[in-house]
Amino acid sequence: MGLLDKLKKDKKEGDKKKSGEKSANAAGAKKESVKRAREDKKTAEEKSAKKRYGNAHRVLVRPLVTEKASVMGALGKYFFEVAGDANKIEIAKAIQDVYGVKPISVNIIRMRGKRVRRGRTIGKRKDWKKAVITLKKGESIKVYEGV
Repeated sequence: MGLLDKLKKDKKEGDKKKSGEKSANAAGAKKESVKRAREDKKTAEEKSAKKRYGNAHRVLVRPLVTEKASVMGALGKYFFEVAGDANKIEIAKAIQDVYGVKPISVNIIRMRGKRVRRGRTIGKRKDWKKAVITLKKGESIKVYEGV
């Protein structure tokens, strides 16, 4: 076996490796395209949710479930804990986005955190904001589902 034969043999083996690499690259590219399609689908879902609710999930922290709130719910007034920097317009838009009803009025109360004590340690709960949402007669929000 001469030097030329070895070069030809090496070249054939290199061609085989390259064709194997191409098929591996094709499989990798296919996996990557499937992965990219899944990510695109997730972002499309997130965009539609964001388009539907906007920043409502940041504005409305949670509905307040108390005795007073349940009594006032019968009168068309609903209580929510809202973000500390939220204003009446943002709260009204968030209620409309999430629950599909347009409030007549929005009243905001800034609640100061209570002083608390655990043994000798004295602390304070955080300040928070409460919103009272008034709806038209006949309209309601299903706040107490699953409670």
